[in-house]
Amino acid sequence: MLRDKKGLMNRRQVLAGLMMGVASSAIGVPVLAGPPKKSPRPKPRKTTLGQQPARGVEQILAEAKLSGEIGFIVADAASGKILGAHNPEMAFPPASVTKVVTTLYGLDTLGRDYRFATQLVATGPIENGAIKGDLYLVGGGDPTLDSDGLGELARLLKEKGVREITGKAYVHSGALPYQKSIDPSQPDYLGYNPSLSGLNLNFNRVFFQWKREANGTSNGYTTTMEARAIKFRPRVAMSSIRVVDRKSPTFALTSTLKSDKWTVAKKALGKKGGRWLPVRRPEFYAAEVFNTIARSFGIQLPTFKAARIMPKGTVLANWQSERLDVVLQRMMKHSTNLTAEAVGVTATQARGAKPAKLRASARVMTGWLQSGYGTKQAKFVDHSGLGAANRLSASDMRRVLFKQGWDGPMRGLMKDIELRDEKGKKIKNSPIKVTAKTGTLNFVSCLSGYVETPKKGRLVFAVFSADMNIRAKISKADRERPKGARSWNKRAKKLQQKLIENWVASFDA
Repeated sequence: MLRDKKGLMNRRQVLAGLMMGVASSAIGVPVLAGPPKKSPRPKPRKTTLGQQPARGVEQILAEAKLSGEIGFIVADAASGKILGAHNPEMAFPPASVTKVVTTLYGLDTLGRDYRFATQLVATGPIENGAIKGDLYLVGGGDPTLDSDGLGELARLLKEKGVREITGKAYVHSGALPYQKSIDPSQPDYLGYNPSLSGLNLNFNRVFFQWKREANGTSNGYTTTMEARAIKFRPRVAMSSIRVVDRKSPTFALTSTLKSDKWTVAKKALGKKGGRWLPVRRPEFYAAEVFNTIARSFGIQLPTFKAARIMPKGTVLANWQSERLDVVLQRMMKHSTNLTAEAVGVTATQARGAKPAKLRASARVMTGWLQSGYGTKQAKFVDHSGLGAANRLSASDMRRVLFKQGWDGPMRGLMKDIELRDEKGKKIKNSPIKVTAKTGTLNFVSCLSGYVETPKKGRLVFAVFSADMNIRAKISKADRERPKGARSWNKRAKKLQQKLIENWVASFDA
């Protein structure tokens, strides 16, 4: 969820009308020895998606009217033979296409059956409904844990007959190194740029809801902060918000060791609404939510304190995530940045490294990709692609996708990309099947994956576009919705489809 050399292929011996950059020998069409003696007049015929004649790629790029740089590559999925390319070795910020690499890194290191675990551990026995000792809420780095998961832990604790504890309550989050945010250059209030911890909850976001009311206690508004899931949505005190009279900034945050105190500009709020805000101390967020839910089960617990060391004890309740391949498939579909970072750092630690920062973990992943796939331009600073300093070339992505193969695990974890007509409407029953990963930052748009043509041909491709000059001029306060970014991205996506259609026309010719 991302909201915040040059050189064409040789065009000789390309059939007239085929996409520039696709060698005729690469698609199995013989080159004409010479011009015909007489030019026949073609009969007009209707064309539909997947049947249009190919055009010159330079014309397609010019019509896109896209500022910045563009790089792409397309290859036969069976042989790996390159069928067309433009700036294939140029390195771009891959945005969320980075998650393709993170997915493969996680599966290769941890295995598809890996599960994250969150546990309740007691240091003493249970007697007459009381734990004679301390209780620990222990995180295992699970990026998918939500309030409903904590509800299941509370239910399991109740099944053990627990109503209270005689000791203290602790929260342990040392499974992963704490990161205040994924990308510090992004505004503090963006929900897709959360903290990372060994104990994460609700993707480390809290739901802020507001409604203008005469009796509202916050400058004429009633506000709530909730740890929303499907079954449980308790209100939260550690993350609070006040509506204030000011023009800017829209949001401001004061974060302490155990709390987040937000203010929001009144002028930015309408009559009512809601949005997710990030949580900067996720372990205390999870501890408070668990305490509230436990009370609903009749279990009285003291306020949780942070624990640096995990003592030996008895596991009273264990909540596990789904299998890693399922977790990653959902990450690829919804592009959740927290999941990518948690999986990436967990994989790095499993390889024996002890990264204190995301950059250190990303360097290990970079080395893994270079040694296993022979990439040349790859360089990562995180595992989600949120950082604009990540780099990858279209040629590198071709190597990755081709090595994975058409029937490898990657294609099954990607999502189907819907093609659109000239009016922007979704095309039903398109003869072109695209399965890929998207990537979007301000003035960065990427798409990479697999294509099945109407004649059952198979392609692998990558299209990267970026205008880093415009991006560099955006102030931090404007990085959620900078001027011109939406229209630029729309043109970039249209270009991606035009290129795919052209490749299909060339390959199926």
